[in-house]
Order: sequence, then structure tokens, then C-alpha cells
Amino acid sequence: MPPHPLARGAGAARPRGQRPLPRGEHFTTPGATGTRRAVERKSAAPLVYLYGLPRWVPPVVLVVLLLVGFAVPDWRGGVAVLPVLGFVAWLGYMSWPSLGRGARLLRIALATFLILLAADRFGLF
Repeated sequence: MPPHPLARGAGAARPRGQRPLPRGEHFTTPGATGTRRAVERKSAAPLVYLYGLPRWVPPVVLVVLLLVGFAVPDWRGGVAVLPVLGFVAWLGYMSWPSLGRGARLLRIALATFLILLAADRFGLF
């Protein structure tokens, strides 16, 4: 398999002030097929974008959205929780093959909690 177009070699120059990309030539799981391979290939660009942001930006945005979801008891709170749920589900799916049993259970519990929170805010309970 050829290297992903976004992967950089060890000697490639990087723009000033950005973190270097992780080592490696591929963004996909070796031997991945079908849906997993397609999702990993489509996720390469967003992962590189997130990796290029300052480290504090993604967690701060997610915490603010989650706090809005807790604080606003109507549909707007549910809408604020949906990006957090999507992000957690996406990263959970991407990291699933490398996770142990406890980490998988924790990801499932977090996604379940966020689903129930969003459903509550949308008035389904």
C-alpha cells in the first residue's frame, strides 16, 4: 500500500510553530478492509487538522459544549451534546482495535451517557 498523501517522511520540513506529525507512513490499520479502511482513510484529513491545532483547543471546545448541554435543559442543550457524542464515537471507533477490555467498556459507557443526555434534552424522557 502506498503511503497516505498526508503522511510526511522523516526529513520533510514542517511549517514553523506546528507540531510534527507522528512517525509512520500509513494512517490506516494494517490489514484493515471494508468499512474500517474507508473510515480510516476519510478520517486522515480531520485527524491531521486536529493534530495541527493547539493542544488546548479540542478539549476546551468539547468541555464548553458539554457544559452547555448540562446547563441548557431544552433542545439547544441536546444540540450542544451531539458534536461531543460524535467526536467520542469517532475516536472510539478509530482506537477500538488497540483498546483493552476496560478502555472499551469506558468508551461504551461514555457514549451511552451522552446518548441519554441528548435524548433527555430533546424531551424523549
